[in-house]
Amino acid sequence: MSQDAIAPDHRSSQENPRRRRRVRTRGSRTGRVVLLSVLVVLIAAGGTAYWLYSRLDGNIKGVDINKALGDDRPEKLPTSGQNLLVLGSDSRAGAENKALGGGGGVSGARSDTAMVVHIPEGRSRAVAVSIPRDTLVTRPECAGADGSSVDSANRVMFNSVYSQVGPACVVKTVEKMSGVRIDHYLEINFAGFKDLVDAIGGVTVDVPQDIHDRASGLDLTAGPHKLNGTESLSYVRTRHGIGDGSDLGRIGLQQQFLLALLGEVKSRNLLGSPANAYRIANSATKSLTTDEGLASLKSLTEFARSVNGVDPGSMETIMLPVAYDKTDPNRVVAAQPQARTLWKALREDAAIPESAKKSPATGG
Repeated sequence: MSQDAIAPDHRSSQENPRRRRRVRTRGSRTGRVVLLSVLVVLIAAGGTAYWLYSRLDGNIKGVDINKALGDDRPEKLPTSGQNLLVLGSDSRAGAENKALGGGGGVSGARSDTAMVVHIPEGRSRAVAVSIPRDTLVTRPECAGADGSSVDSANRVMFNSVYSQVGPACVVKTVEKMSGVRIDHYLEINFAGFKDLVDAIGGVTVDVPQDIHDRASGLDLTAGPHKLNGTESLSYVRTRHGIGDGSDLGRIGLQQQFLLALLGEVKSRNLLGSPANAYRIANSATKSLTTDEGLASLKSLTEFARSVNGVDPGSMETIMLPVAYDKTDPNRVVAAQPQARTLWKALREDAAIPESAKKSPATGG
């Protein structure tokens, strides 16, 4: 998702990570259905509507990104569309998250999955750019949680910025490395991901190859498997059981899993039942953190309606082009000029050239 809430032939995309990934998904539409179904539940509930709404609304935590970043940000261009930074966090806060964290004595939190989702002007298509967690970046000077200034630092792992300074600094780091103005921030933690999968009764995935990950205990043969919440979390987090053990190999698994999750909801018509819709929405929102602009059920619903024209069939997910670091081959750096070209296309709401999607580091 830990950095850690997305079809073509998944098996072939895993074997060749350089291949363009076009993902035909109803992700955006399904997300809208969940929220709108919740509103239907609230209206139908009559006298209990306020209690239900308050509970779901109170689940969502907000972070005032704009206040933390101030004016030191990229310009918002008239035709730049909407840009969301979506993080999966491996927060160890709370007993449930600690139990799911793995990694022995690891503490704190890191961003395990990170995607910049760009919805162009006109909102008929969208693209999601995954940023590998092992990418070495320059962390800009940021304001800490206590308001103190945290100095800039070079060659830090992207996923460490969250634990070192916090979510606002992750947004600032992405803006500095891309020049893309981030409009909204969404984060879901370990426990929230697990509970969401369990709330829908598990997800069936077609495992592209045998996975034997001693670190997580994940042991799967190639083929279809129905995974519960804990198993699903291990699946999207596995790195030692696939590819070269880096973060690059599992990005395709994360994209595949989200497609499977959305397909499970659709095929079983889980949102057709008000009780199921509420249970799923409760699981989805109770571990959700957003920027202040989206930190309410009403705001989330209004934003969902605003992107109603996005065609899920045109949704594309790609990985930020990276190359293995010359000093530390266990880390990667943004590959140039591909990365510059990719970010420029997003800033200008332009089509992304095929050359900007080719990554020298494949994770194979």
